[in-house]
Amino acid sequence: MDKKHITRIDAVRERILEAGVDNFLISSAANRYYLSGFELHDPQCNESSGYLFITKDNFYLLTDPRFEEAARRILSEDNFFIYRQNKYDKIINFLKKIGVKRFGFESCYMPYDFYEQLRKHFDLVPLKNVVEQIRMIKDKDEIKALQRSCELNHKVFEQIESILTPGVSEEEIAWEIEKLFRTGGATGLSFSTIVAVGPNAALPHAIPGKTKIVKNCPVLIDMGGRVDDYCSDQTRTFWVGDSPGKEFLKTRELVKKAQEKAIKEINPGLPITEAYFIAKSYFQEYGVDKYFTHGLGHGIGLETHEPPAIGPRAKGVFEPGMVVTIEPGLYYPHWGGVRWEYMILITDNGAKIL
Repeated sequence: MDKKHITRIDAVRERILEAGVDNFLISSAANRYYLSGFELHDPQCNESSGYLFITKDNFYLLTDPRFEEAARRILSEDNFFIYRQNKYDKIINFLKKIGVKRFGFESCYMPYDFYEQLRKHFDLVPLKNVVEQIRMIKDKDEIKALQRSCELNHKVFEQIESILTPGVSEEEIAWEIEKLFRTGGATGLSFSTIVAVGPNAALPHAIPGKTKIVKNCPVLIDMGGRVDDYCSDQTRTFWVGDSPGKEFLKTRELVKKAQEKAIKEINPGLPITEAYFIAKSYFQEYGVDKYFTHGLGHGIGLETHEPPAIGPRAKGVFEPGMVVTIEPGLYYPHWGGVRWEYMILITDNGAKIL
């Protein structure tokens, strides 16, 4: 394991010790990868590639035979344990063997069945956002990876605009986007692409279907690719045709202005929730705030949605090194909607659009 991951584990260890816990079980795939470099993704939503267990002076990767060789490539044999049949029993016995009696766990990610087995043998302490709080502040390499990912996103948008023509369906556009990300160097999509034509653009998380572009209609596209493990996420809303509707033009202007105002005010030390209310208040001036139905944005990195969430109940302040999205939107069921999204880096003296 390289120095970067050791430093990250030490940072987690410092935080759990402050919380009065000597040991910590990591269940989140992204947190496991961030701390060890092992397997960013689990095979399926109901499977796990393994767990990372951090003690006061050591750490262990707990995984199954499918990943034994992958574990050997990054860790000393003393730092991983391979479980086979009766997974939970094997893990419990291993933890007892190394003298564990009490440990913290990620309450957001622990399967209930696993929890029920563990609590029969150990004193369990639920912890939340321990690793995520560290991940919020990106280091120089992470920022460079996010910039590369964002650059590819821009290129795909430049290429895709030419195929937005009458007769092309949402699912056809989504497929072209995926191919462009892949041929551009992405290892995959950050998330399933959103393509929404006409009234479907009123659905913030629309699923591409058979709906086809017609002359003079809005098309909302929200897309992202993964480059060097890091995600991009950007939305643009286009008008196909030479006669954009007045309601569309007004809505797009309001959305882009709200975004501009929020980004201009974002600085280190600004309460995160304030950014949301800057956009919300601007929409209130024009009596359209009820059509702004989601938060202003979110953190982005190894996962598309990471802390901090930028909404009315957000905690904390903006800090240098955070990378977040700013994506106000207005949605009208009778004709569609507009969302406009940038990824921004919080710098020492403001915010930089990536």
